[in-house]
This record gives sequence, C-alpha cells and structure tokens, in this order.
Amino acid sequence: MKELIPIVGIIAVFGSIILFVSILTNYSLKRKLIDKNMVNEKTANLFKREDGKLNALKWGLITLLGGVGLITIDSMRLDADDAMAWGIEAVCVAVGFLTYYFLTRKNQ
Repeated sequence: MKELIPIVGIIAVFGSIILFVSILTNYSLKRKLIDKNMVNEKTANLFKREDGKLNALKWGLITLLGGVGLITIDSMRLDADDAMAWGIEAVCVAVGFLTYYFLTRKNQ
C-alpha cells in the first residue's frame, strides 16, 4: 500500500495540471468567440454543460457500485494481486455505467 502513495501523488499533480490547462483553454476559446461575435446556436451548443442531476446520478451509481465491488472483494478476502479482485471491481463499475445508460436512455 505504501508503494502506491507516490503513484497517487504523481497522478494527482499531473491531473491537476491537465484540469487547470483544460479550464484555461476553454475559457480563452469562449472569450475569443465572444470578442469576435461568432456566438450562434451551433457554437453555444459546443460548450453546453451536462444536466447536473443526470451527472450526479451517473457518478453516484458508479461510486455506489464501485463500493459494492470493494466490499465484495473484502468479504471474499482477496488481495490486490488477485486477478479476480480486479475483475469484480471492473464488472461492478461497468454495471454502474450500464445502469446509468439504460436509465437515461428512457428519458431521451
């Protein structure tokens, strides 16, 4: 477990940098479009945000089923080295994504 701390730290640092650059470039692109009066219906849809409730539902389902996978792995006394542990977690997260897909497909 201690060997994962530097890896998580590196991922967090680079992930933060990537997120910051992404937000900054998105902002500058929007600002340039507004300054040049190039905003119309098509360009407005490019930067449209996802519905907050559906986004919360998606991440809630993924987190819930990911947690169910971790609880299952712990109750089966599997180690992180076991392939079955990784498979259980992958299947649970995939079920979360599929559940979200089928729930939102009905609404569209």
